Parts: sequence; C-alpha cells; structure tokens
Amino acid sequence: MLFLRSEGGRVEKRLFMRQSVINIQGRRIAVFSFNTAVVGSGAAGFNAADRLFDFGQTDIAVITEGIDMGTSRNTGSDKQTYYKLTLAGGGADSVLDMARTFFDGGCMHGDLALCEAALSARCFCKLADIGVPFPHNRYGEYVGYKTDHDPRQRATSAGPLTSRFMTERLEARVKAKNIRIFDGYKVIGIVTDNGACKGLLALNKSCLNDADDMFVLFNCTNVIFATGGPAGLYSRSVYPESQTGASGIAFEAGAKGRNLTEWQYGIASVKFRWNLSGSYQQVLPRYVSTDADGGDAHEFLDEYYPDARTMLDGIFLKGYQWPFDSRKIENYASSLIDILVHHEIQNKGRRVFLDFLHNPSALRPDFGNLGEESYTYLKKSGAFQSAPIERLMHLNRPAVELYRNNGIDLTKEMLEIAVCAQHNNGGLAVNCWWETDVRHLFAAGEVAGTHGVYRPGGSALNSGQVGSTRAAGYIAKRYADDPLPDADFAKITERSVTSKIELAHRFLSNKTGRDVSEIRTEIGNRMSKHAAHIRKASDIKAVKDRAMMQAADIAEQTVLKSPADLIAAFENVDLLIAQQVYAAAMEDYIADGGGSRGSCIVHDENGACNVPGLSDALKFTPDNGRFSGKVQEIRYLPSGCEIYWSAVRPIPDNDDWFENVWRDYLNDEIV
Repeated sequence: MLFLRSEGGRVEKRLFMRQSVINIQGRRIAVFSFNTAVVGSGAAGFNAADRLFDFGQTDIAVITEGIDMGTSRNTGSDKQTYYKLTLAGGGADSVLDMARTFFDGGCMHGDLALCEAALSARCFCKLADIGVPFPHNRYGEYVGYKTDHDPRQRATSAGPLTSRFMTERLEARVKAKNIRIFDGYKVIGIVTDNGACKGLLALNKSCLNDADDMFVLFNCTNVIFATGGPAGLYSRSVYPESQTGASGIAFEAGAKGRNLTEWQYGIASVKFRWNLSGSYQQVLPRYVSTDADGGDAHEFLDEYYPDARTMLDGIFLKGYQWPFDSRKIENYASSLIDILVHHEIQNKGRRVFLDFLHNPSALRPDFGNLGEESYTYLKKSGAFQSAPIERLMHLNRPAVELYRNNGIDLTKEMLEIAVCAQHNNGGLAVNCWWETDVRHLFAAGEVAGTHGVYRPGGSALNSGQVGSTRAAGYIAKRYADDPLPDADFAKITERSVTSKIELAHRFLSNKTGRDVSEIRTEIGNRMSKHAAHIRKASDIKAVKDRAMMQAADIAEQTVLKSPADLIAAFENVDLLIAQQVYAAAMEDYIADGGGSRGSCIVHDENGACNVPGLSDALKFTPDNGRFSGKVQEIRYLPSGCEIYWSAVRPIPDNDDWFENVWRDYLNDEIV
C-alpha cells in the first residue's frame, strides 16, 4: 500500500508493506511481502532501488547485512576510475565504438556490450547530477584520461573514493524517498519454485540468541541481487574484510555462472587493503624484500632486469597497467613485477614492501635513465622531486592522506604488499535485462557476469549502474505482480528453506570442531595459493575436491563460540559452494586446452619461462585468443557441476530508423 500526504505543498510517498507470520517446523517466522527486494547496499543496489522508485515500482525494500559494509563503500585506488562514453573534446567516439571495446576484450556477449555502452552517458550524467564530484572544465566538458584496455580517453575519476561517493549519494536518494531498508539482515537462502525466485530467507543479526526471531522471510515477486563479488574466496585480497559475497546461494538456487575463470589480480597493500595503481607506481618507489621478521632488507627487482631503464619503466607502467596481465610478462613488461613479488612471498617465504622514502638505487638523480614515456610524464607533471613520497604528495596528496587516515604513514614507514584478488570479471549469467536463468532473480554489479577476459579499467562501475537500471526498468514494466498470498508462500517456503533452518540448528548444537574463522582462513588460503593468478590443473582439482568434502559435513566441523558466529558459519557454507563452482570452471577450462590469458597464467610443462632464476612452475603458453569467441557457463549440483560452452552473441546490428523506434516505443514494444 502506498500512502501519499502533503506537507507544505510537498507530496511525500510512504510505503506500507504487508507483514505476517507463518509457522515452519514449529517456529513462528516473520514474513515481509512486497514486489521487489534489492539485496545489497552498494552503488548497484542503491541505484536499483532508486531507479525502481522513479520508474513507478515503489513496493520495494533494500536488504543489507550492514549498510556501511561492502566493496563500493570501502575500496578504491589512487584515482578510482569510472569508465564512460567520451563527453569532451573533438575525439571521435560512439556507442558502437564503446561496445566494440567491451566486446573485443573476449568472451563477452555483444548485446551486453551494447547495453553497457548505450546507457553509459545516461548513468554517468545521473551520478554527476546527484552530486558525485566528477571534474569538468569551465565549459562543462567531462574531460577524460586513458585507462587500461582503453583505446580512447573515456576514463574519469572523483578521486580515490569514487565508488564511495556514488554509494553515499545514491543512499541519500533512497532514504529521501522513504524506501524501507532492512539493515542487519544476512540473506542465507533464495526461495524458489518451478525455476522462479519467490523470496528470501535471512538471519536477523540482532536476534541470533532467539530461536524464533532469528529467521526472517521476504515474500517478493522479484529479487535484484547486488551482493558484490565472492570476496571471501581469497585470503590475499583487496576486497574489504567486511565483504564476503553471496554467489554460493545464487548457485544453490539454480542460477548459472558465466566466465568464472576470469578475475583481476594486482599489487595491493595488505595491512590496509587498497589497490596500488596509478601514481603509487608512477612516482617510482623502491621494491624491498625482507625476511619474515623484517630483516635482511634489500631491493630485489634489479636481480632480474637487464638494465636500470627497463626496470624503472616497468615500475612506472605498473601504474597504467595495474592488473596482472599474462601478456605483459615476456620481454620484461610490467606484469613481470607481479610475478617477482609473488615469487618472493610464495616461493621464498619473504615479505615485500613498497618504500616511498627512498629512490630505487638504479634511479639517477637527474632522472636521465628513464624511458621517454616515464620521463615525459614526470616532467610534464612537475614531479622531479627528490624522493617518491615527495613526488606522490605533489601528484596525489589524497593518496597519501588515505593511508594516514587508515593508520599507515607513508612518510615514515614502508608499505607491505602482495599480489591480491581484486575483481571477478565473471559472475552470474544474465540476459540483456540482467535477469538470471532463475526467473525473477536479477543480478547487478560485480555479482553479475557481464565482463569478458579483458575490460577497461573503471568499466565495472559503469556496468553496475547500467545493470541495475536495466533490471529496474524490466521489473517496472513487466514484473509488477503482487507477491504470493501468505498461504501459498508458506507451502513453497517450507519445501525450500527447511534445510537451512535445520543447518542452523546443527551449527548451534555442535560442541566439537574448529572455529569459523579458522575454516574461513583455510578456504581463502586454498584459493590464493592454487587458484589465483598462477594455476595448475592438479592443484585446481584438489581445491574443488576439498571444498566438496568440507561442504558435506561443515556443521560437524564447526564449533560456534556464540550464536553471533552463525553469520560467519553460513558465510563459510556459501563460500564452499562458490569455491566448488569456481574451481570446477577453472578445471574445465584447463582440461579443454585453455592457455594463459587475462589475469592468470596456466602452468604448462611444454611452455616457456624466459626469466632466469624463476621456477619451472611458471612455465606457460599464451592462449592467443583461442577461446575468446566462446563463453563458459556452469550450473552447480551438489554431486558435481554441469558445464556448457557456447559462442558469444555478436553485437546487435541495428539499422534503426527513428520513426520505427518511436512507434515501437509508443506501443510499449521496447521492453
């Protein structure tokens, strides 16, 4: 029911959703009923709710484990990028050109590429209009710069905290519209019936000591899943510790995964999780290796490079080319640095730091041994100061203040780093309205598998806004039905979620086992060691098999210190399902002959490792685009996963005549 009232001439909308109680296994469980539930409180989730309301579907709510949690609000880089259509200058650009950039990254469906390009300007301009401080010149042009895998200068930034600004401004709009936010609810199951989503089961984090009140059901016609990537899969991670993801329960509900083999990994700080791209590298810090106790400190990159210029240019280019790229290892290209950092940590058992206090010993005081690109950039930027920290303060003071605000003073201490998981290019398979193959279940943001092998830096923020807009538009037009009557929902729910309720009881009653945090660490260490940017077929299979075994009796392995640990226990369940699916996808790709591509290398005994001193385990063979015209999709089954390969859908060839489009639009034939 929607109630409108006027205050001082202003019309205000207020929503009253249906609330009831049903009985399941002798427990009285609260049920909230409305048309659409948005799960997640990041930029994609809040935009979905905001768009739904503006499109006329106001019977909605946002459900979040914690409104201040998640990646959008808590991550960034030196200059976090938003990728958009060119909106400045005289350089040629078009929707089709931008779609081709996405599509040419490989393994991306053309209709999704076209959607992300077509809605780019619309979504970006909305963010600018609601107060996200994207810079423009005095004439209103949003001037761009070039980012990785970007053939033009489409990138822009509001600074290190671009996605936080987006989230905060979108949250303010949602709250101004009085959209209900269920804050403190952990979704642990998706209610389905006959291949369609019917609702959600959640734990109320404030009532975990009460067996009757801890469970809450949401009876809804639609769900927009905006839970971010499966961040908890990796222990070496840039994702904030507050995010674990929820991909496992979507797989469990029948949603297929797409391109799960494709991730981004890169050099990041570990004490405070943050990408070390852009100016953090362009100011040319020292790379220092120490023993486990911090002793025996020495520079180590120059042990592998033929000369100072090649090494220094590699460090500088690491700023532009931050994600690890299997194509940028040979001939001393920038991703060799990632390999060397990993080698020090994983194979030698050492620690690695960036030192902004001292120049690399190879750097001449006059900067004369830099390559042309590095030298020109620093000269034009006026960044020939005597130490990296001085250059960083000159180029990007907020990048220094960011660490200071998080307990690390780069003017006084070195910064510990590792090669970390940063973004999943794959995710849940969606169509061009961002609906999964579970009807009425949509996915938006990183949880949606819309990217291919390579994507321009910052395109993930664009994708989250486009996907949530597309999902909201479809729901408002085509899925406006009321939720099920309580009696019908109760019948479906008892079949669908009884096992989750029983699992919670087993967790709470078990008295022997390991702490949930110990199990979480084990899950993350498996992926970081064997299924990150360096992969080997036998190791991947071991990851999958161990995850399946662990999931089979997870309640008996786990002991909770208190009922509050129930949240982490269910997160482990979710991650173990996700780990099985992701590892199975990687295993299948390698078994089918897939080589090294994107942000990973696949061990190949017959391959090459052209860097002296590195392990034979780093032998690999480039894929060379062999699989770029295919998409891998995977469906979870407890007994094993079903995997499908299909050709990518081409970019739609639209010869649109305005009068025809106008007629279709007026006749409601667009959606």
